[in-house]
Amino acid sequence: MTYSTRIVGALALLLLAGCSSSPEKEQAASLKPLSVKEETSSILKGDDGYVVNWAGVLVNSNPWHFGEHVVATVIAKDAKGKEVVRLEQPLDAVPPAGSLSFTGQVVAVEKPSQVSIQYRPAQWRQAARIVSAFRPFPVSDVLTERRDDGYLITGYVGTPYRLPASSLAVTALLRDKNGKLLGGGSTFVDDVRANGKRRFILNIESVRDTSKIAKAELVARTWGSSSRPYEELALGGIAPPHRAKPTTAPFARDRGRQVAPAGDVRP
Repeated sequence: MTYSTRIVGALALLLLAGCSSSPEKEQAASLKPLSVKEETSSILKGDDGYVVNWAGVLVNSNPWHFGEHVVATVIAKDAKGKEVVRLEQPLDAVPPAGSLSFTGQVVAVEKPSQVSIQYRPAQWRQAARIVSAFRPFPVSDVLTERRDDGYLITGYVGTPYRLPASSLAVTALLRDKNGKLLGGGSTFVDDVRANGKRRFILNIESVRDTSKIAKAELVARTWGSSSRPYEELALGGIAPPHRAKPTTAPFARDRGRQVAPAGDVRP
């Protein structure tokens, strides 16, 4: 082998090594996978069979990337180990440095005795904005009522963004006095606009003993497996606060103001 041939061969090896370690692959390898913060499940006898409920929280520790196209596979088996339920549930996109609360349910004809949840790895997409641009959707005026057949929750969802949110998912996680996750439920609200609210109603039947419920933790998020709905709202900007013009006449004298001490020039 001549000297020039050796040089060409070395250059070819360098080119192959550069192609195999592209920046995209290196970046994907450096991202941390979604972690399961908590999850729970329950099996209750229903009119048409056995109702299998589940709830969980996934955490995204990557500060600049959305976790997309995550799928939860729920498997229920009977006492003999026979699989009686297998369901794939697409989950919503998990925001950067954020979490995803999710719930679900399915009816099984045969009685399950154990439930397990597996998660397909996320696909990663770099966020178009910094984390602080992705504001939470406010949930307000929440009322709860403990019933014999479930736990009723009502409230309102708003949006901090200029653009209307076409569809939002509202998830409630139910916890006991020690913060342990007992179950949960989800519903949807549509066409949420700036300076407006949309009402939601949830009747959760996944907890057998509702007397153990001490807290309902509610969160609203964009609906969909990709980050596109959330990013479009964030790119549209934040809505200005609603300020109604005063309808009463001003005071003749500002009766509530206190005079600052001499030399105090704080703003």
